[in-house]
Amino acid sequence: MKQIHVIQHTSAEYLGLIEDHLEGRNVRFKYYRPFAGKEALPHRDKISEGLILLGGGPWGSAGGRDLPTLKEEIALAHTCLMREWPVIGIGLGAQVLALAAGGSTQATEFVFEITTARRSTDDALDGYLPEQFPLALYMRDWPVPPAYATILAHDAMERPAVWQIGRSAFGFAAHPGIKRAMIEDLIMEFEESPPDAATSLDRLAAVQGPLEDALVPIMAGLIRLTGWMDAA
Repeated sequence: MKQIHVIQHTSAEYLGLIEDHLEGRNVRFKYYRPFAGKEALPHRDKISEGLILLGGGPWGSAGGRDLPTLKEEIALAHTCLMREWPVIGIGLGAQVLALAAGGSTQATEFVFEITTARRSTDDALDGYLPEQFPLALYMRDWPVPPAYATILAHDAMERPAVWQIGRSAFGFAAHPGIKRAMIEDLIMEFEESPPDAATSLDRLAAVQGPLEDALVPIMAGLIRLTGWMDAA
């Protein structure tokens, strides 16, 4: 049975709906919470079965309010890329992955927006990525993947929203398994929150069903390409 190592950057943001898809396939996962000061990041030699880097609320990577463990997490993601181990970056985690891969990040305001992504190629995620799906963005700064990355989907502003490096490394600008309650908890966890968050919460509630529906094929594609159900 595979075990994925998951790095949290806030108390509120976790795998969300992704947990159900992993548990349903008997894929184990372990959380690391370096911000709590109780558990260090996973050792780089222990992450061969997979690494997921989650979002970070108001934390970013472009100089305005950088994640305290940014340097160490870039090194972990770089190890996965060099050894061709599965790694998925979500939100802030996608920024970490972009930097580890030789890309960059763009300084942007802290936002909470509900928008739409469109698939860029028919074979994205081995053909499983939906043609169109909701994006619930809650983050500061934006990941800029390296030129050699394959862009799988763009957002409404034509920015890379989902992208791939090699066979098993993926960046998601938005959390594909987000829940409204997670955003509510993020707003309460930090003194800083995006403007007009109440309106965006209502918009998130309106697309929760389509978001959950889109996650089904997204997880099917990720499981297939990461090999998380393959024999050890």
